[in-house]
Amino acid sequence: MLTYDNPVSVNGKHSSGANMAATMNTMTPNPNPKPINATVVPVTPNNTIAKVNGHSAPKQHHIWLVTGPAGCGKSTVAKHLSTALNLPYIEGDEFHPKANIEKMANGIPLTDADRWDWLTALREESLRQLAAGAEGVVLTCSALKRKYRDVIRVAPYYSHDVVLHFIYLHAPESVLQERVGRRQGHYMGANMVHSQFSILEPPTAEETDVISVDVSGSMDEVLREALDKVLQKIDETSSS
Repeated sequence: MLTYDNPVSVNGKHSSGANMAATMNTMTPNPNPKPINATVVPVTPNNTIAKVNGHSAPKQHHIWLVTGPAGCGKSTVAKHLSTALNLPYIEGDEFHPKANIEKMANGIPLTDADRWDWLTALREESLRQLAAGAEGVVLTCSALKRKYRDVIRVAPYYSHDVVLHFIYLHAPESVLQERVGRRQGHYMGANMVHSQFSILEPPTAEETDVISVDVSGSMDEVLREALDKVLQKIDETSSS
């Protein structure tokens, strides 16, 4: 039986709870929590994405989920990808219930229970837009823990022509705190960056559906690298 506490298989490979526990227990805090050997994403031969700058057209429907802690630039990167790939954009923050927003605005970290309905709503909205005819979607969601990512990973179980990719944006905590501190009128305060890093589980090697982007540089560099890696994934798929 699938539960949120048991890791979901990625690209057909399922790790046992014991193996995952061992993996998590060996993880130590890192000032810039990069994923471990998770930049190359094996995918199926029939992959999807709208044709961009001469790159191949889709054969399946893709969900491109831009993830990472507060301040990493999820919305900016996702909007750029949405425009470049001509895909609909889903802003994850807009699906938080009012109670969640009030908690975060008051510096109160969300619990697992606060997140389940939100994560499910994001997954269902992605599938709804694909069912309505979208070639793919670009979605933002912090997805800080493996089990949060696994909630979204259930999507291909409902629609077998769906392929999911995570685009994990990472940088040192101090860099993201500074960025969030410069925001105006956003409910997510700089203190929430630390609380998110305290529970962050960076993608591991077995999460092979993850593309990694270091966002420590300028935003122009980040946007270029993110799009280049997505287009590279499209080319890898079309030539396989």
